[in-house]
Amino acid sequence: MNDKITRGRRSKIDLLPEEIRRELDAKLRDGRLTQQEVLDYINELIEQSQLPEHDKEQLKISRSGLNRYSTQMETIGKDLRELREVSNALVAQLGDKPTGDVSRMILEIGRTQLFKAMMSQSSSEDMDIGMIKDAMLAAQRLEAAAMNTHRREKEIRQIFAAEVAETAEKVATQQGLTAEGVAALKREILGIA
Repeated sequence: MNDKITRGRRSKIDLLPEEIRRELDAKLRDGRLTQQEVLDYINELIEQSQLPEHDKEQLKISRSGLNRYSTQMETIGKDLRELREVSNALVAQLGDKPTGDVSRMILEIGRTQLFKAMMSQSSSEDMDIGMIKDAMLAAQRLEAAAMNTHRREKEIRQIFAAEVAETAEKVATQQGLTAEGVAALKREILGIA
């Protein structure tokens, strides 16, 4: 999430109890409160929690810590919104085409996100072997999905060509084309698929 390399310690926000962190995320997403109001609210939740007193003081978040976290969340939110807008625009442009254009677009988005994750991980001092294994598995699955999409698209083209050839054969026969002409037309259409 953060491009800045740290000494490997987790932020106070990462250490918050799950219910307090969910509340923090909800308040930041809501946007009706100022950051200072969110900070006061979350620190009050920490104070009222069942945590030991020592932990309460250590978990209280600072203004700068909240600002960093809020900025990271906004960056992620912005990326997701842009991705959603691009996806919606592409899907709207493609419509309900039976080809694999939508699948290809989704696969390309997946490849892009996987590449970003790998680049982010490679800039870290501590390489996460588990993440690398997961990324390689994800890459394998993306490529398998791409092959399935390609195979399905080819099947759709063949079915469509067969339907067109059948229709062309009927029309050509009705228009008086010779049997040899109809066969040549059909071969030509089926050769396209």
